[in-house]
Amino acid sequence: MGKIVVLAGSPRKNGNTDRLVEAFAKGAEKNNTVEVISVSDHNVKPCIGCNSCFERDENRCFQDDDMTEIYEKLNEADTLIIASPVYFYGISAQLKAVIDRLHTPMRNRFHIKKLGLILVGAAELPELFDAIITEYRLILSFFKLEDAGMVLIRGAKEKGDVKDEDLNKAFILGESIKGL
Repeated sequence: MGKIVVLAGSPRKNGNTDRLVEAFAKGAEKNNTVEVISVSDHNVKPCIGCNSCFERDENRCFQDDDMTEIYEKLNEADTLIIASPVYFYGISAQLKAVIDRLHTPMRNRFHIKKLGLILVGAAELPELFDAIITEYRLILSFFKLEDAGMVLIRGAKEKGDVKDEDLNKAFILGESIKGL
């Protein structure tokens, strides 16, 4: 059985991102253990680019916050799923802070082999997800990760706007991930 960690980036509780994550987790739990981390429930300070983590014991950041707990959970995972609402063609600020804090040599000890993406946005524009997908593909390439798949949902602004077919796409993505 594999271990999946989902970094859920929505600050809006029980919104469209959370519903998609829940559907994903139900599908993924058939072949994996799944842990969802709602990043807005954690106090994570932004990376300041000081690079002190490159010199400190165990590559720990000097900032004393909840990122320590998230590092521990990521260290146990073999698959990472990034889930976020889309704000101004990017991921949420809360999720971005967590991802930026992965600028540490500590990440080289993680066992993550697969990366997946769940995005939901209010707009219907065809290029809505392009900037995020570009970053996603660069991360896949740089870290030599397997693409676990993507669920990209447009036109979901208000809570409950995700449709059953959208939730089913997330469920199917989860179900498709076989433990390593």
